[in-house]
Amino acid sequence: MKALVLPALERPEGMTTHDYAFARLRQAIMVGAFRPGTSVTIRGLAQALESSPTPVREALRQLTSIGALDFLENRRIVVPRITPARFEELISLRIVLESHAARRAVAHLSDRQIDRIVAIDEAIEAAILDGQKAAALIANQAFHRQIYMANPDQVAMPLIESVWLQLGPILGIAMEHVAELYVVDRHREAIDALRRRDEDAVAEAIGADIREGIGGFDQQAIAKLLSLAR
Repeated sequence: MKALVLPALERPEGMTTHDYAFARLRQAIMVGAFRPGTSVTIRGLAQALESSPTPVREALRQLTSIGALDFLENRRIVVPRITPARFEELISLRIVLESHAARRAVAHLSDRQIDRIVAIDEAIEAAILDGQKAAALIANQAFHRQIYMANPDQVAMPLIESVWLQLGPILGIAMEHVAELYVVDRHREAIDALRRRDEDAVAEAIGADIREGIGGFDQQAIAKLLSLAR
């Protein structure tokens, strides 16, 4: 059996083994390292994390409690599959939350912060060209996070990350087909709108980015994307 490889995650000084196992597994799910329906084992994950089984077992318990993983009656732990209706609900929620967060962040972003956002966008492009799907998704999340977190009073980020976690396995598949699903560079539109401090244009660009990142937001596009996850 091929050894499991998880995307790298820097471990801050003082972080416990359990917290690191949870954070790294959470990131792996969020960036599509596991496809829907994939079974995971404590032993396999412990080997990938170079950890003992105990912190992995606790991390899996947490991840199942928040819906990122399913614990089945036969004691198998699997990445949940997603129905078209649930997928549509999550994308709709993502558009609402992130358009709001982007709009509220505009007034707080300095030119230097926008320059940093541009650099992250360039990292996304480089990762896509290099075929590094997980790195591209990590950078894409950093792009969005950099915008939303500029608002010192924001409270939406934990909600947004919860949605990212539930969508991660499908978004990972979308990233494999990004060239055919995503045509217009909505990130560039968002950056241009940030430069102008145009809240409406920023929110519109972010909403379009989310919709077009899955190839459109109609039943046919959703069915096509979910069929790739089978």
